[in-house]
Formats: sequence, C-alpha cells, structure tokens
Amino acid sequence: MKRLIASLLIFAIAGVANAKVDLTTLPTRDTVQLTIYNSADMTLARESRALTLKEGANALQFSWENTLIDPTSLEMLPKNHAGRIDIAELVFPPRVRNLGLWNIHSEVSGKVPVEITYLTSGLTWRAFYMGTLSADEKTMRLEGYVRVTNNSGEDYENAQVRVIVGKVHLLDEIAELARREYPYGRPGVVRPPTPSMPAPSAVMLRQRAAGREMMAAADMAAPKEIIKEGLSEYFLYTIEGTETIPNGWSKRLQSFDVDGVPVVNLYKYEAERYGDRVMRFLSFANDTEHKLGETPIPDGMLKVYRGVDDAKHLSYEGQSSFKYIPVGEKVELNLGTVADVVVEPKLMEVRSDNHRFDRNRNVAGWDDIHTWRIEVRNTRDVPIKVEIMRNFDAPHWDITHSGSIDGYEKVDLDTVKFTVELPGRSQKTFEYTTTLYRGVRTEDYNRRTR
Repeated sequence: MKRLIASLLIFAIAGVANAKVDLTTLPTRDTVQLTIYNSADMTLARESRALTLKEGANALQFSWENTLIDPTSLEMLPKNHAGRIDIAELVFPPRVRNLGLWNIHSEVSGKVPVEITYLTSGLTWRAFYMGTLSADEKTMRLEGYVRVTNNSGEDYENAQVRVIVGKVHLLDEIAELARREYPYGRPGVVRPPTPSMPAPSAVMLRQRAAGREMMAAADMAAPKEIIKEGLSEYFLYTIEGTETIPNGWSKRLQSFDVDGVPVVNLYKYEAERYGDRVMRFLSFANDTEHKLGETPIPDGMLKVYRGVDDAKHLSYEGQSSFKYIPVGEKVELNLGTVADVVVEPKLMEVRSDNHRFDRNRNVAGWDDIHTWRIEVRNTRDVPIKVEIMRNFDAPHWDITHSGSIDGYEKVDLDTVKFTVELPGRSQKTFEYTTTLYRGVRTEDYNRRTR
C-alpha cells in the first residue's frame, strides 16, 4: 500500500456524489515518472493507471492528505478511446479537505489507461562530488553523484527519476500551494506544516523494511547510467531504470566518473584577505580538454582526496562548494588553509628620504622606503606554485626586488604579485623594497612617469 496516491478511491461522498453515478476503483500505478528540479522545490509526477469505467457518468475521488501535492496542478488524460471519454471537471467539495472529485463521462466500458500528472514539493536532489588527485597532483579522478531525497509524504516505488539542471520561473511557490487548507476557498491562507507524521502501521513498517532491502540491493549493484540531454536552457538527466524512494529516505546515485582530469594546484598568500595562512586552490575547466564539457556541472560540494600509495589509501586534501559550471567555463575551488606551505614576510627596514619643505620650512613631501624579506617553505613532497600578493597604502610607488622569484606582476594600482615555484621539501627567499611617494613628492612621481 502506498501512502497517498494508493489511497485514491472511487466512492460516493454523502451529499456530494450522485447515487446513480457509477463508481470505479482506481488501481495501483502501472508506471510513475518523477522530474525533479533543484532550482525550485518542485517535482512533476506523471503516473499511468488503468481505470475501469462504465458507460455513462463516473466519479473519481482523489485524496492527498499528509502530502505536499499542489491540487491546482492535477490533470488527467485518457490514453485511449480518443473522443469517447470526457474528463468533464475536477471539483473540490466544500468543507472537505485535501480531496478532489473528477467527473468522467465515458462512452466505453472496461479498462481505460489514463495519465495523471501533478506537481509536488518535498522531493529534492542535490549534486556532490569526490575528487581523487594523482600522486603528482597533476590530474584528478572526478566522480559526480546525485542524492535524491523524498520528504513529499508519498512513497514512490519503481519510479523513473529525472532531474533538471537549470532555473525555472514560478508564479507560485509549489510548497505554499500544497499547504493551503482549501485549494481555492481561501487563497493566501497557508496552513502550518504538519508537526509530525502519524505513527506507521505494521504493514507500512514491513513495506519500509522491504524498501530498505531493495535500496541496499540497488546500492550494491553496478552504477546506473545517467542519460544527459539539453532542453532549451535546461539539461535533463535521466537515471537508468527505476528507483524506489520511500517517503523520508534519501538515495545516492552516481552521475559520472571521469579519470585523468587535468588540474592546477595553486597556493596563495595575501595577508589582507586571508591573514597569515596560505590558502590552497584547485582549478579545472568544464571542457573537452579536461575530459568534461558534455553538459553543465550542477552546483554542489567537492571533497578532494589524494592517493598516497599503491594500496590506494587516500589522504584528505580539503573541500569546497561551487556554483553551476556552464560548458566551457573554468572553476577555481578554495580548499582552505594549509599548514605544510609557509610564507613568512619580515619587515627588514623602514626609513624616509627626499624630504621637501614649503616656504615656512614645514615638511611638504617625502618618500617612505620599506624593505621586506619573504621566506617561502614547501614541506610537502610534491612541487608547488605559490602566489604572494602584497598591497600598499599609496597609489604612487616604485619597487625593486631581488632573490628567488619566478614571476612578478603589477596587479592593480596598489597591489603586486610575486610567483614562486618550489620543488618538494625546499624553500626560497626574496626581498623587495618599495618607495612610497608622499605629499608633493607625488608630483615628482607623476612628472617622471608621464
């Protein structure tokens, strides 16, 4: 027995259904397809059933107690006998909650396949990723996963699951629509969420146990293929076969597994932004050169590990969340602070020079001259590249540097970047001296640099 949709029954409602109306029992689902969006709390459910109709008027009751179905989205369509079956109307009886009544006029009798569609909230999916760096950290195995969570109040058995990557525009939030006490009677009145679900029956507990066994067996099976296709501004991922996802459960499915993705490891030091710690960044691109680029990569969390020996033991390297990566775009992930790469700036000298005086013998301009020594240490076994950003408190300046650097670049008006590459377990030292022009000395600077 399913929680809600299986409770669809055809029967007469006192004072509502006509006693002459033929009543039909709704059978269990034949198939169900779930299309789950992650940019909105919305899922399109499309299910097929075979109704047993009689000629003339039929009534079908649809109940959605304890679920998050949007009743305004309910639709039913006969899949056979075109023109001979009329889905006349869907009415919501007064003073009856969570119930709709379909009135059907049929010119045929017997089983008729129908498709019932509706929107529901409570079904969500999220992407997450695992990256395993090679021993030299030049490539990465990137594994993508999709976790589908069902808190809709309804059990879905043997459902074809499709997830949508992309944004949709909604006039109404589906969750709010689903919680309305009456579908149309009091628009805008929102019923608080049900604090707790009723205690499950013994039958339900046995079914859930069976569901857990099915899910465990599915998890041990070979990974399923996920078919990806572009639809306008969306991408649709269809998971191979069917899945059983009971209410209250989550299920993890692998979406892709690509080995040998070229990556760039970069360490950054910038005291004004990160403090006195070194940050590690990992970058790659969603394109064919990086063995990706077939579809956008949904936003999610990436946990990065590194293989450390032939026994495939892993060391944890860090993690970072990222936003949707379109095809062709590059992403740089901040894996956080590291302790095995050290940058130590030391102020060696501070002095002033080239003083200028006005006619009253007051100081009108001067140069502040600062000399810094930067020591960079790599205590790791692999070669690394470090970017060291230094900021000044004045826009007029000159700089000289000496020592072991592999690159120097003026980034903007008051920032420079030094690049240092170090072999494993090594260190380098360099110095730089800045001359900051103050007061009328900036005029001298401007005349010289025009």
